[in-house]
Amino acid sequence: MTEEDQTYVYFASDLHLGIPNPKESKEREKKFIRWLDAIKDNATAIYLVGDLFDFWHEYKKVVPKGYVRLLGKLAELRDDGIPIFIFTGNHDLWMSGYFEEELNIPVYHEPISRTFGGKKFFIGHGDGLGPGDYGYKFLKKFFRNPLCQWAFRQIHPDLACRMAQFWSNKSRLAQNNGEQPTFTGNDNEWLCIFAKEKLKSEHFDYFVFGHRHLPLNIELNNKSKYINLGDWINHFTYAKFDGKELSLCYFEQP
Repeated sequence: MTEEDQTYVYFASDLHLGIPNPKESKEREKKFIRWLDAIKDNATAIYLVGDLFDFWHEYKKVVPKGYVRLLGKLAELRDDGIPIFIFTGNHDLWMSGYFEEELNIPVYHEPISRTFGGKKFFIGHGDGLGPGDYGYKFLKKFFRNPLCQWAFRQIHPDLACRMAQFWSNKSRLAQNNGEQPTFTGNDNEWLCIFAKEKLKSEHFDYFVFGHRHLPLNIELNNKSKYINLGDWINHFTYAKFDGKELSLCYFEQP
């Protein structure tokens, strides 16, 4: 088997474009595009697993200003025939047709399972999974309610985006410049807990999540692993499946 015949599936998440300010966001956007250019010649599929944007909301005729470099690159890769799949995260859950219609990119709002090279994957952003965090789980249901989305669309886009930017600037992620959360061990990692419970009823070789902003490669048992993709704020990490194994990688590290 030649390198060109191999399966190379790539995963990345948590760019949070828009924070902490336009200048730094644009530099991260350019770096992510350099990564897309670096992998495009051998990528058989690219999965972007949530929170590409720190805020995203679609009106019928309006989408947020900016991010044209990323959107243009995604359009180019799709036009070249590379399959791309996007997942919503907790910051950009209001995607509702633009990526499908304009870029021919499917958008998933829930985790999915896929099989690559005989290995079974469970893929999702990771928000709202596992025990606890009932307040967020309630808010997620509220914000995904069609009535809530309709009400937000009644606000003029200029005002709505200013409101969203205000909320974004108040978030812990923006105020801490993306400072990574603390890992407190497998027994307290709620996505580990979720994955272990899932394995009781169905086998998966890999669980691939974002959301935690921590690059993690954790053995759940001797046949299954939990991979967290880290982020593109501090770590600039991604995962690569070569047809046999899934590995965490770093892009342009100093």
